[in-house]
Amino acid sequence: MTEEPADTENQPPGRRSFLGLVTTAGVATGAAACAIPFVESLQPPDSMAAHLPVDVDISHLAPGQQMTAAWQGKPVFIIHRTPEDLSRLQDAALIALLRDPESETHQQPDYTRNWHRSLVPEYGVYVGICTHLGCVPTYVKESTSGPAEGLYGCPCHGSRFDLAGRVFKGVPAPYNLPVPPYVISGASTIRLGENPAGKTFDFGSIVQI
Repeated sequence: MTEEPADTENQPPGRRSFLGLVTTAGVATGAAACAIPFVESLQPPDSMAAHLPVDVDISHLAPGQQMTAAWQGKPVFIIHRTPEDLSRLQDAALIALLRDPESETHQQPDYTRNWHRSLVPEYGVYVGICTHLGCVPTYVKESTSGPAEGLYGCPCHGSRFDLAGRVFKGVPAPYNLPVPPYVISGASTIRLGENPAGKTFDFGSIVQI
């Protein structure tokens, strides 16, 4: 027996309204089902790989040179400091120019809270994002003479940091450059994103980046 199609023209007004609502709801549900994958496609993937440690080969980084690595989407400065650089970092004349020379503000792990702000004096490791407005400072090896020779300078607003990432007084940036968690793995590798054995540090706990 063939079922006759519903005659919506002759249905009472109330039934016509009900059928219209059912049809509209069906279309809306279908549209929503199609839209969900589209909206999800606009969201950046939360890739586990972005949170894994990153190994950086420093075997070719000569004294006085700096390289930039990427960790969690952030630039990380790795500098091989010379004996002259290390001497300047301890110079009282330079220390007098710095806002937080003793690294009292929580911008680094406890295991790098020292005069060179690193695991070993020769290699400095700093997130290269100015703590003022997020610019990327430029490494200038010999910008001035005297204790401030060799520094990081922000090209946008004039903030300056020494080669331990310590901020100078009188500039817009309020804090030292952050130090990421890292470990020196072997003689020529720095592993970013991993703490030394027995040490803990959550990068999200720093004051400002």
